[in-house]
Amino acid sequence: MALASSMGAEVQRPLLTVVIGGLISSTILTLLIIPALYSRIIGNRQFPLKP
Repeated sequence: MALASSMGAEVQRPLLTVVIGGLISSTILTLLIIPALYSRIIGNRQFPLKP
């Protein structure tokens, strides 16, 4: 999509922006924000490992 220069390329470029933005934002959310919120909410609780 990024290298498209044929007919319809003007339609594909905004789509590329949305796709790349979604991939980047979901990666940041998954790797940084969700673990930070989880550790903030749960803290250092220790759960018993016995069933």
